[in-house]
This record gives sequence, C-alpha cells and structure tokens, in this order.
Amino acid sequence: MRNTFLLLLLFTFNCYTVFSQSSKPNIIFILADDLGYGDLEVYGQDFIETPNLNQLSENGVTFTEHYAGSTVCAPSRASLLTGMHTGHSPIRGNHEKFPQGQFPLPDSTVTIAQLLQENGYHTNVIGKWGLGFPSSSGIPSLQGFDNFFGYNCQRKAHGYYPRKLWDNLDITKEYKGEYSHSVFTDKALEYIEEKSKEPFFLYLAYTIPHAKLQIPKEKTTHYIDKIKTDSTLSKLGPLKKKHTIKYASMVSLMDEDIGRIVHKLDSLNLLENTIIIFSSDNGPHSERGYNPKILNSSGGLRGKKRDLYEGGIKIPHIVSWKGTVEAGQVSNHVSAHWDFFPTVTDILDIPNPKGIDGISYLPTLLNSGDQKKHEYLYWEFHGKRGRQAVLSDQWKLIKYKVNSSHPQLELYNLSSDPSESKNVILENMQMVEKLKKMMNSAHSGNRVFKFKFDK
Repeated sequence: MRNTFLLLLLFTFNCYTVFSQSSKPNIIFILADDLGYGDLEVYGQDFIETPNLNQLSENGVTFTEHYAGSTVCAPSRASLLTGMHTGHSPIRGNHEKFPQGQFPLPDSTVTIAQLLQENGYHTNVIGKWGLGFPSSSGIPSLQGFDNFFGYNCQRKAHGYYPRKLWDNLDITKEYKGEYSHSVFTDKALEYIEEKSKEPFFLYLAYTIPHAKLQIPKEKTTHYIDKIKTDSTLSKLGPLKKKHTIKYASMVSLMDEDIGRIVHKLDSLNLLENTIIIFSSDNGPHSERGYNPKILNSSGGLRGKKRDLYEGGIKIPHIVSWKGTVEAGQVSNHVSAHWDFFPTVTDILDIPNPKGIDGISYLPTLLNSGDQKKHEYLYWEFHGKRGRQAVLSDQWKLIKYKVNSSHPQLELYNLSSDPSESKNVILENMQMVEKLKKMMNSAHSGNRVFKFKFDK
C-alpha cells in the first residue's frame, strides 16, 4: 500500500513538473537585420542556400503574409517589443543620438520582456539594441532584460569587427578581430545551456545581412564557386559579383548558426519546450554596393527598406514549437510584428496592458479555435518627407510626401496586383475615403516624431 502511494505521489509530481514546464515554454526570437521576403529558399530564393531555416519551416508554421513593424530598424524593433504599431509606438523612426545611441523607449513603456520577467522568465537580448542611448531610460536593463550583450547603437552595428561590445553596462572588453555575428551565436549557445533549467526569453537580434558586406573569407568559398556556374550571375561585373557573393555568404552563415542553436536545444532536450521564431526587421537594403534586385531579395515585391510598398515591410516569419505546433503548415493569416506581444501573453494566459494594437496568432499556430483578424494594419515612416500606409482586406492605401504641400496618394489591390504595379485610386474613390479614415484614426500625435499636419 505504501509503495502504491509513493508511486502515485511520484506520478503526480512528474505530471505537475511537466505541466509547469510546458505552461512556461522557453521563447527564442531570432531577428535578422534587413533580410528580404525573398532571401530564403522557403520563400522562393534559388541561389542562397538556407537548409536550416527550411527545416525550421518544415517543423512549424510559415507565414506568407507577415509584416514588419516598420520599414527601418528602431521603430520595427519597438513595435515587436511593445505590441504597438507606429501610429502609437513611442519610437517611430531612427532618431539618432550622439556620440552613440538612438531616441530611447520612455520609462512608461511596457515591453513583453518586462511581462515575462514578472512571470518567472529570465530575459536576455543579444545583438543589436537601438532603442536608447547609454544611461537613458531605453537601455535593456530598464526595459525588462536581465542581460544584454552587443551593440547599443545601430550606427556602431554597421560593421562586423567592432573594437568593443557592450556587456550590460560595461564596454571595456576588447573584441578586436572577432566577427561579431559569431560572437553573438556563441553567447546565445552559452546562455541556452546556462538557463536550460528555467524558463527563458532570448531575443537574438542578429545584424546579418545589414550594411557592411563583411564576412570571414573562408565562408565565401562556396558562393565563389557557385556563382561561376550560374548562367545569369556569372555575367555580373567583378564588383557586383563580389557584393553578391558576400551577401549570400552572410545569409548562409546566419542559417548555419541557427542550425547550431536548434541542435543545442535538441541536445538539451529543450525543443519540445521552446518556441523558436525567426523573422526580419524590414525589407532588404541596397547599401554598401548590394543590389537587392540581383538575388530577388524582395521576392518579386515592389520596394525595399525605407519603402512602404510590400518589399519594404513584408518579411519572412517562421514559428516552430515541436510537439505543440503541427509541422509543415503554411499560413496566409495577415499578421505583423506587433502581434508577437499578445501571442506570448495568450500562450501564458496573462492579461495584456492597455493600448496594444496586436492580435494573438496563437489559434493559427495551434491550427484551432477562432483566429481574430485585423481590421487594418498601419505604418508610418518619418524619413523621406514622411510616409504612411494602411492595409485592409487586400486594399492598400499609401501616402508619400506627407510633409509636403502636395502629398501623393496611391491605392493598390494586393489580391490582383501583389507587386503594386497599378495605382487604381481613380477607379475606387469610395475605398480611398474609407482607408483614409482608418489612416487618420491610427495615427496619434507624438512630440518627437511629427508629421506636418500634427498640432
């Protein structure tokens, strides 16, 4: 009788342990920097090889209609962490501070990291921050992160061979000659092992493939050989060929390191208790000599980084959660970075703070229940004389030159014209008026990020 009781007690304890762990899954959000919608094989790329992200896609859900928080770095990242689109978010542009850093998230901000901290998670950001200069209210330790390692300032993150990197509030250690991306991966692997016995949130903000096309020479060998056999790319001039090889090699290196992270989770028996999300902060760049058209980085979509056309804001988004999310799903649910916040709170069954714009896509991940949909998605960008866009039920209204005396309005029907090649505004004025009302209601005034029409 006593043995039976002990066995029952042990069984009950084990069930409780499994339930407790599964109710607080680890969360790893891997964010690429300026990776385009068409840069991965699973989204149609036919030159750059990304086998590990292919596998992540096969093991989970691949979103075909997911959008960035913005078309540039800082506001997109703010949207991800706050659950707000750029009509409400405190960060709506790359507002630079000197000697280093960007305009900070204010003290009043509630980030998803803070909520996770309050619910028993250890939180860590590795890579690029860009949401507050040192000593400001926007530093990671004041925005919900227990640890931070990487670049505080986006401008400093343009290169891959930094002299120094931040370790929380310390910037004393020298990293001369070390490739920062590889340092970030090593730090992530160490962190996963160190925190394998407790719930953790790892925000791994890679800088690949942004800005300077830098990569260890030995990592380019494969694409040096491969480009010679490509009937189109082999005809490129020497400089374009060089830039294309480096870009492809950088994306492949990132893919390789994501494979290392998945392998580490597997070796620690953490895959079934870890949600892995991969995405990008905006569309592809055309900096330091790279031409996104050569490799079709925008995936056939119009535009690139800094545009509010699809190529500037539509991005890859893959979610894997072994044993919970059914493998091999492809979803056309329309979602955005600001949906990450409520999806996490939905998983943990905790309330959202007031004012967020996101909608949980957990029903899509679980392939069950009623998936709520957005009435519209909204973006604003405060560079290039001001830009706004609103998307509702495949109709997209774009407003360029917002701060000029003659703003430019364009209307596209994405269901029949996904590449936004035909402006149909004159034939659909009723729809224009409807979308203009959405655009106006989505924007709230901000003392730092102002449009000309703001009071």
